[in-house]
Amino acid sequence: MSSDAASPRSVMSEEQVATVADGVEICYQTFGDPGGRPLLLVMGLGGPMTWWPVDLCRQLADAGFFAIRHDNRDSGRSTRFHQHPVSQRDIVRAFLGRRVPVPYSLHDMAGDGIGLLDHLGINAAHVVGVSMGGMIAQTMAIDHPDRVLSLTSIMSNTGRRTSGYQHPLLLRHMLRRRVSTLEEYVEATLVFSKVIGSPAYPTEEAVARARAEETWARGLSDSGVNRQTLAILTQRDRTRALGLLKVPVTVVHGRNDRMVHSSGGRATARAVVGAELIEVPGMGHDLPAGLFDLFVDAITGTADRAAA
Repeated sequence: MSSDAASPRSVMSEEQVATVADGVEICYQTFGDPGGRPLLLVMGLGGPMTWWPVDLCRQLADAGFFAIRHDNRDSGRSTRFHQHPVSQRDIVRAFLGRRVPVPYSLHDMAGDGIGLLDHLGINAAHVVGVSMGGMIAQTMAIDHPDRVLSLTSIMSNTGRRTSGYQHPLLLRHMLRRRVSTLEEYVEATLVFSKVIGSPAYPTEEAVARARAEETWARGLSDSGVNRQTLAILTQRDRTRALGLLKVPVTVVHGRNDRMVHSSGGRATARAVVGAELIEVPGMGHDLPAGLFDLFVDAITGTADRAAA
């Protein structure tokens, strides 16, 4: 008997496409019973929706959620903004705080999530975001407070540059030469995953390799990553706006996160009145299988607080 037959709530849909504002197409997939608690999963920089592991999505469905994962604009099979090239010079200028043309902002990416909920006929949802996805999820809660029932922000930051900074060791990896073949991409990904991954919860190489191959197959876009990076670099500090949120918020952050220092999680939790902070020893900047139960418990607990 298949796992889907044994657990009907964790049924995975085929990939579909929703057209949101300005004709942007967002590729998405759902898990579980549409009558369950709606849960929108928002991925981070350059990551397709498949970076939300299927087993984690199914656990969330088994916990009673109607889980929705999607490709952000400029990733996976969603709309690419090739007509708006971004140079490394633009990124450097934005990093230095100078004005540069911005193809889109985190507010626009948050609007994509709201548009996807509209497409699905969902008035409001619990929202979970990872890394840049956490920034987008926070922005959704700020810009559209009536559409977000609860917020779980994972390994993210408030937009304030004095917290959530990157480890200097990552610079040479971030500036690596562009890969041109599947083999080059997989090997580079395996190396980088070990650098930013969770030391106490290592991911099996076969799993990491399969994920990299799947990411390559969905289509890579260096220019898309540049545009998303520009959206991150030009975001405003959300600290004050986060303090006005009225929904339950949980912040999860690894104490061994080299991509977004754990100070980013602490700053996010401090900004929100009544937020719960879960700092995880041995967790880096990934979603390892060894922490699936923790993630599901944190998300479920946050949603339960909203229901109460």
